[in-house]
Amino acid sequence: MSAAIVGIGATDFSKDSGRSELQLAAEAVRAALQDAGLEPSDVDGLVSFTMDTNAEIAVARELGIPELTFFSRVHYGGGAACATVQQAAMAVETGAAKVVVCYRAFNERSGHRFGQVQTAAVANIDNSWSYPMGLGTPGAMVAMFARRYMHEYGATSEDFGRIAVIDRKHAATNPHAWFYNRPITLADHQASRWIAEPLHLLDCCQETDGGVALVVTSAERARDLPQKPAHIKAATQGSGIDQFTMTSYYRDDLTRLPEMGVVARGLWEKSGIGPSDVDVAVLYDHFTPFVLVQLEELGFCGRGEAKDFVASGALELDGDLPLNPHGGQLGEAYLHGMNGIAEGVRQVRGTAANQVANVEHVLVTAGTGVPTSGLLLGR
Repeated sequence: MSAAIVGIGATDFSKDSGRSELQLAAEAVRAALQDAGLEPSDVDGLVSFTMDTNAEIAVARELGIPELTFFSRVHYGGGAACATVQQAAMAVETGAAKVVVCYRAFNERSGHRFGQVQTAAVANIDNSWSYPMGLGTPGAMVAMFARRYMHEYGATSEDFGRIAVIDRKHAATNPHAWFYNRPITLADHQASRWIAEPLHLLDCCQETDGGVALVVTSAERARDLPQKPAHIKAATQGSGIDQFTMTSYYRDDLTRLPEMGVVARGLWEKSGIGPSDVDVAVLYDHFTPFVLVQLEELGFCGRGEAKDFVASGALELDGDLPLNPHGGQLGEAYLHGMNGIAEGVRQVRGTAANQVANVEHVLVTAGTGVPTSGLLLGR
């Protein structure tokens, strides 16, 4: 692709922002434009999530963006994050817009909380198969998947817990993370209360109020802007066979995330690189078991081997595949994966709080258990 991310911006990450979601969106977009050295008048495209409450025209009015020639939204919650950048890059490359801002903002802790039972959701055809059985929250749905994965491959709760420990370790040295200076041990993970067995509290991402925005423009224009661009080497979406939303229990193999396999194939084919070329992995970590399965689907290890790959220390900052140096959604903030893209940009720039040395390629994923998306960012 010939597009790049040239600006990133975010609000503070909190549990009670005290502001409207529109104000959070405006703050994040304004910060991203300032970072890019651009003005609202330069923007002619906006992309967000279908779940976002902030209409594009409302964001444009708040910021003084005069005209929009492109606006788009992407479905499936956290699975939309990398796809917003894909949409923005396609708009830039086709000439539909010149400067596109992707944004996501919500009061997910103090306002609408996604992790709670939504009684109205049972009317959805997908949910009608699972809600009556007691699978009414994402935690319960992932727990059922995790139990089968444990049965098939001998994984344990401790194997899941190692992901939480790594993320919290990295968050503890990231001043922007909610869990800054608050690492955990594996014993802490094991002692945390059950949410839905085999998931402990510390297997589940936090709830966050905040906003994140990203500015996308052409690689040619990026050369004239102040920040080192993060070039979009590849971007793709993926939906797998018999795809449901969080409850794809009708597949022959219940221990896989084939939608992430679709993303993996697309990223490697489009970029011309492979798993061994990735310097940093920013993997969607709303629940720890899905991080292990992503490692397998993306080709970093074989089927059922993720537990040993994690235990080897490969995901540490000085390991073969540093994971979520910002702390991920478990440690930094839960912004539906958008903060992970911002971390990918910082790693390419060389400005991250936990900077990995000699970064050329960063893999970012968004969404698991739902139709998903991914990015490869590079110099």
